[in-house]
Amino acid sequence: VQLQASGGGLVEPGGSLKLSCASSEFILGEYAIAWFRQAPGKEREGISCIAKYDETTYYDDSVKGRFTISRDNAKKMVYLQMNSLKPEDTAVYFCAADRRRCSWYSSHFSSWGQGTLVTVSS
Repeated sequence: VQLQASGGGLVEPGGSLKLSCASSEFILGEYAIAWFRQAPGKEREGISCIAKYDETTYYDDSVKGRFTISRDNAKKMVYLQMNSLKPEDTAVYFCAADRRRCSWYSSHFSSWGQGTLVTVSS
């Protein structure tokens, strides 16, 4: 499945951004979709995932209560609403898909988007 992430940009601390992940897959609902991020000099980390079928959502503690993942299978889109952004949220954000289940491990996911840069700074 081909994925394309978009929506990144420069935002002040406390601000909001909404990332989008567009999919080429006709039946997006058959994939678990995750958001990962990679800050400069750091490893890629999983921050949120939405399961296929029942759409159970998962969040890393670092974003829980601030970020919301959602999907629109009809539009073949997955979103990440990011509120109360902090400078430590600065990173390149990637979406990833897999036919199996959610995971926090990047090696679990078979398809990746190209990444979109989010910069949180005043």
